Amino acid sequence: MTTSATYGRSAATTLQNQLMDKSPAPRRKIKRKTWQTIIWFVVLLALTAIVLYPMIWLFFSTFKPNSEFGQNTGLIPLNPTFDNYIKVTEGIAGVPMAQFFWNSIVLAVAAVVGTVFSSALAAYAFARIQFKGLGVFFAAMIGTLLLPFHVVIIPQYLWFNTLGMVDTFWPLILPKFLATEAFFVFLLVQFMRQMPRDMDEAARIDGAGHLRIFWAIIIPLIKPALITCAIFTFIWSWNDFLGPLLYLTSPENYPLPIALRLYNDQTSTSDYGATVTASFVALLPVLLFFLVFQRFLVDGVATQGLKG
Repeated sequence: MTTSATYGRSAATTLQNQLMDKSPAPRRKIKRKTWQTIIWFVVLLALTAIVLYPMIWLFFSTFKPNSEFGQNTGLIPLNPTFDNYIKVTEGIAGVPMAQFFWNSIVLAVAAVVGTVFSSALAAYAFARIQFKGLGVFFAAMIGTLLLPFHVVIIPQYLWFNTLGMVDTFWPLILPKFLATEAFFVFLLVQFMRQMPRDMDEAARIDGAGHLRIFWAIIIPLIKPALITCAIFTFIWSWNDFLGPLLYLTSPENYPLPIALRLYNDQTSTSDYGATVTASFVALLPVLLFFLVFQRFLVDGVATQGLKG
């Protein structure tokens, strides 16, 4: 076969491929995919609008005067005003709104630190240390998941009342440092059990003890699970109403959920505008916390304890 014949066959093949690329079938396929993408985009946009509509309605309602509540159920206020924000900023019952905010932040941050630290320690003991009665203690810990909080309210209140801790933050913070959240302990145990024990043995050969193995090896590898625990603990503590209602009696110690109730209880007529505005302001930290750490939440729920 001559060189010219080879070049001629190659040129013919190239021309045929170009003609096939310009055939109408791929164009129709690309066009169909484009329309499918547009339809999916519109559907997802509509679903997002439905999910976010309560949040959007709450935001616009913060600008409604009290006279419009119950009459104007639409999205846009007829007589927009900033009076609700002024009332919320001034506070209630002689306590500024910033104090309620600070109380919620203190309780939420302390709950996050205590729950994450104590749950990780307890999980390390269950997952990496062999001791007598391990199975019994682990079963007892799992059994506490079946106990609702209302069952232990009275004994806990009696204990803290005997210790003189009622109307302080200690009854709400101290249990968080004692690994009382069995769900998070179980979650972290599952993470740690996925890790090979060869790492522990190699660290012990280098002279590391349990504390160093826990801090230098285990903690960095379970970071997604720890952040998942932190997110849920922050949200639960921020929205907790029953615990502060039971243990706190002074208005200056109230967190935001209790303060919101005061807007409807202080007089015979409820201040709906201030209540809605305070609810919106109280929702912002939780929303920001979730948006910042949401990718870690997905990793943590996926229970991918060890990668690479």
